[in-house]
Amino acid sequence: MAYEGILLGIGNPLLDISAVVDDHFFKKYGIKLNDAILADDRHLSMYEEMATKYTVEYTAGGATQNSIRVTQWMLQIPGATSYIGCIGKDNFGEEMKKNCKLAGVNVQYYEDESAPTGTCAVCVVGGERSLVANLAAANCYKSEHLKRPENWALVEKAKYFYIAGFFLPVSPDSVQLVAEHAAANNKVFMMNLSAPVICEFFKDALDNFLPYTDFVFGNETEARTFSKVHGWETDDVEEIAVKISQWRKVSGTYKRITVITQGADPVVVAEDGKVKKFPVIFLPKEKLVDTNGAGDAFVGGFLSQLVQQKPIEECLRAGCYAANIIIQRSGCTFPENPTF
Repeated sequence: MAYEGILLGIGNPLLDISAVVDDHFFKKYGIKLNDAILADDRHLSMYEEMATKYTVEYTAGGATQNSIRVTQWMLQIPGATSYIGCIGKDNFGEEMKKNCKLAGVNVQYYEDESAPTGTCAVCVVGGERSLVANLAAANCYKSEHLKRPENWALVEKAKYFYIAGFFLPVSPDSVQLVAEHAAANNKVFMMNLSAPVICEFFKDALDNFLPYTDFVFGNETEARTFSKVHGWETDDVEEIAVKISQWRKVSGTYKRITVITQGADPVVVAEDGKVKKFPVIFLPKEKLVDTNGAGDAFVGGFLSQLVQQKPIEECLRAGCYAANIIIQRSGCTFPENPTF
């Protein structure tokens, strides 16, 4: 049975700022539809402009935080999930705290004095969107915060840990502390490949933590990039999933399971050298609102059943359910209660 603090996520908290803007705004900041980029100097004033000129919606975002919020929503047990990351001491940080506490997540943010809270601008024109992420404070997380007794207590209490690959460049020593704790205490450590750029430019960090990982999540593009940078010379997602699942392991308590989503195509699950495929829920095109956060939601749904020790098929069913709900809404948001 799931209990308070059973799952801990660590990641880059970003406040999603969503607004319907206009073509002039797109031109001014040189952004394109259906694109996702990291902010540079010319984008820094856009966040304030969105907040003052347009009707904005704020949602707590960032990949790991999205997954944890979805798990929390699916479980409906206050405080079953905890989350750690770095925010700034500002209004956006306060907004994020409020957002997550309302969702029932036990957030323990490290508050950085020098950098603003990380944000992701979700700029919408004609129902299509462009994402511009500014990591800011999220990039400043330090393992000293994790080692504080009140925060390490969350690590001690949790039985499951989830960290997306996006966090690897930020604080690898924090990841190391949690991975080693999980291995030494027969706990479940899970990671996400997160993005092709992580597989490519942070290959060594990923390779370093894979042996600790009991579950690896990713999508087909990330899996193929992972294969390419490791010289596997295959684009076959099933073959790649098996190879990742057979990577050496530090602890023999659990077998590694690889879970690769493929958009509307079946989810690929590799375990024990064998592959199973699991169909996703069909959604007519006219009901699709926004695929942003679908992968995060899939993981969140999956984890909600995993922490209750349900069979993998049930975890997959919950993952597909959560992703299906999220893509029919704007941003990573959900109705008050799940109907799973």
